[in-house]
Amino acid sequence: MTCAEGLHLVFGGTFDPVHHGHLRMAVELKERLGVSSVHLMPSKAPPHRPQPGASAEERLALLALAVNGEPGLQVDDRELRRDSLSWTADSLQQLRDELGPACPLAMVVGTDAFAGFDSWRDWQRIPELAHIVVIRRLGAELAAGSAPSQLQQARAADSVEALHRQPAGLVLSLALPVLDISATMVRQRLASGRSARYLVPDRVLQEIQARGLYGSRSSSGGNLRQ
Repeated sequence: MTCAEGLHLVFGGTFDPVHHGHLRMAVELKERLGVSSVHLMPSKAPPHRPQPGASAEERLALLALAVNGEPGLQVDDRELRRDSLSWTADSLQQLRDELGPACPLAMVVGTDAFAGFDSWRDWQRIPELAHIVVIRRLGAELAAGSAPSQLQQARAADSVEALHRQPAGLVLSLALPVLDISATMVRQRLASGRSARYLVPDRVLQEIQARGLYGSRSSSGGNLRQ
């Protein structure tokens, strides 16, 4: 991995399963931030949320299917290859070691997750390793005077271009078009036998059904027409 592509953008999550909301967000980020690619990094065992319903191998396979053929979206499986929990600071430190000290690096997080940023392991080290791009979510606010709110104010980026000019240390707040889809919604529909078509890519849905994931019924594709 080199710094040749400019700003290196990491979009992490459980992707349990990946859906069109994730994919559209990645495309929006690529265009808005002016990066050559967005690196989707599935977590193995997220410490701050319930454990995934599918295995690491299954979620990785679905994500690879989803981004296949889209050159602007790439999968980074480093957290799935790690034996320990998915600590963000550890992943960013590994990326920083690979990219070098001068390469711009940024991670993406939603306002709801960023609100609890000070509960993350080694959270104070994260801004020294990477920029933080906070995606504003409807109904999610930072508590006034909280550590995340103070961090956002103290390190606020005045433009997207600022993220390209220095390696780390800034917090950029962005409002992006967001599809109202959640992995929880997809899992619930699959488990109850309802259609998840148009919520996830067709080839991902076919693979979910073929593997019988999330309580879905294995089929030859009939559920796509529900």
